[in-house]
Amino acid sequence: MIADPDIEILPQKIIERNKQKQDKFNFVKAILLDIFFVFYSLLVLKRAIYYKFILELRDLPFSWGDIGILFLISIGIGILWASTKTSLSCKLFGIAKDNKTTKWTVEIFGWFLFNVTFIAGWIVTKLSIVDLFSSEGIAGAERIFGALFQPEFGIFDDALFAIIETIYIALLATLISIPPTLFLSFFTARNLMRDSKISFAVYYVLRVLLNFVRSIEPLIWAIIFSVWVGIGPYAGMIALLVHSIASNAKLYSEAIENIEQGPVEAISATGANKIQVVWYGVVPQIVLPFLSFTIYRWDINVRMATIIGLVGGGGIGTMLIQYQGLAKWHEVGLIVLMIAFVVWVMDYISARIREAIY
Repeated sequence: MIADPDIEILPQKIIERNKQKQDKFNFVKAILLDIFFVFYSLLVLKRAIYYKFILELRDLPFSWGDIGILFLISIGIGILWASTKTSLSCKLFGIAKDNKTTKWTVEIFGWFLFNVTFIAGWIVTKLSIVDLFSSEGIAGAERIFGALFQPEFGIFDDALFAIIETIYIALLATLISIPPTLFLSFFTARNLMRDSKISFAVYYVLRVLLNFVRSIEPLIWAIIFSVWVGIGPYAGMIALLVHSIASNAKLYSEAIENIEQGPVEAISATGANKIQVVWYGVVPQIVLPFLSFTIYRWDINVRMATIIGLVGGGGIGTMLIQYQGLAKWHEVGLIVLMIAFVVWVMDYISARIREAIY
């Protein structure tokens, strides 16, 4: 049987067409990223280095007109730079020319970007070795560390109850987060949701929503829920719960995306429906990673539960902020030692459990 050459050429044309579309899309992303790089560099050079460091201005002048001019300049430079296919962004997206110009441009601008960022960070944070080792600073450090070695055991009973409350806050937040996280993880796994435009739209919306939730730290969520449901352990537990769902959903979905496709394809070939494919082809491969991620999240929640108490989330953090506000450093020393001990124990237990699982 003679093969039809048109049939053989067709898949190659489709591959080339898809590659061209991807290259165009990457070029647009490279332009946008180059505009951002240039705008960021100009903004940092002008405001952090020129105004703050050279002119030593305490109150930085702000003008939307200046920002707009810098942005317009960035658009022009970014478009021209990306058009040469020698920019850092083109290199990142794999569409840069393979020549010495690209190599030198990427290396020089990469180091420039790093150094400008580091210098700006040094200026903005007012990093000072002199202040760190000043007489006042050393005296304060001696007071704090001295209190750690002379803790006040008169509050041990109250601190013990508070630390137990902290552990339960973390435990409940972790356990309650498991069902919704499992549910969301399958809908935020790209390899399971790319079958149709509707499922992919659901995947994209959920990923954006979870990324937004995860980007807000538990400390901020604790502030929100302490106003919503009142100050106490309930607010702290809900704050950790919300953040745990968003964070673990990302880890779970990435574990699903990295599974072996062989079992999935084999089960699909038998005519199984979507649920059967997931249950028999996906779930057996992700049980151990899911357990490991959940235990590790419990470890994280124990540490975070000690912090959210600072803003009304209950637990040992509430006691800590109270005694710190009263400058009772010996009581603070006892609380810090108890927090350190509990975190160490929980870290040890979670590590042993993860080792046993694998």
